[in-house]
Amino acid sequence: MKKLIFQVAVGQISKLYDFCVKSVEDYAKEVGADYILLREPKLKIKPNPATSNRSKASWQKYGGYLPIYEKENIFEHINNYDQLCVIDADIWVRPGSPDIFTQVDQTHDLGAVFERELPLNKKYRRQTVDYSKKQLTPLKEYDWKWNPSTGGEYFNSGVIVYNSANMKKYLRNETPSEFMKRPEFQPFVDGVGAWKWQTDQIMLTYWAKKESMNVKHLDWKYNSLFKAVDPHITKQSHFIHFFMKDLLPKKGENIEELIKLIQ
Repeated sequence: MKKLIFQVAVGQISKLYDFCVKSVEDYAKEVGADYILLREPKLKIKPNPATSNRSKASWQKYGGYLPIYEKENIFEHINNYDQLCVIDADIWVRPGSPDIFTQVDQTHDLGAVFERELPLNKKYRRQTVDYSKKQLTPLKEYDWKWNPSTGGEYFNSGVIVYNSANMKKYLRNETPSEFMKRPEFQPFVDGVGAWKWQTDQIMLTYWAKKESMNVKHLDWKYNSLFKAVDPHITKQSHFIHFFMKDLLPKKGENIEELIKLIQ
């Protein structure tokens, strides 16, 4: 099996990103995967000014495009690898973590961690319920398996494993640019309604649901949201996702203090 781990870190890399990216590169070596870090944007996806609900400041400060969608460049490698794994640049991988590729067998199209399946603390569980209502309710034609205490079913796009042979039929020979230009994705890019601050997360969850993909629910330890779970849970995690910089020591720039919190 030929495997690839793909990351994106465009622009100036912070201490936090540098700390996390190095851990992922080391992990790729541990599990026998190739590693690619995209440092320069290729897609430069931008909202349509005529229809966008996003404030111009939210995307123009990055050079006039939305960097989050650069992760979809991973599909450029669909023909060269059996499995692809995209990992956000703000995720730290604990040394010695199990091989994530073995968690997604060939019966699955992709694998990801569903947020409501994490052992969330009470505060973030409430936020997850509210978030899912706002994000998923507009997509009324699909069953989001609602639960009053945990909200709707969506996965976190910070870590996704794709089985290439299965995904090809959904990509329809499109380049990453052609894929992102699908009309059905434009409302997500434009940030219509509650998607104003949305990344690629709900867009990809919607795509998987629309195509009836067979999605493996990965163990939460492969995308543990820092501060959304209690400290003793964090220390059991394989992949730690620092998704809220404001809750980190000096917004993630004090790496020494950060290490104390996760080890």
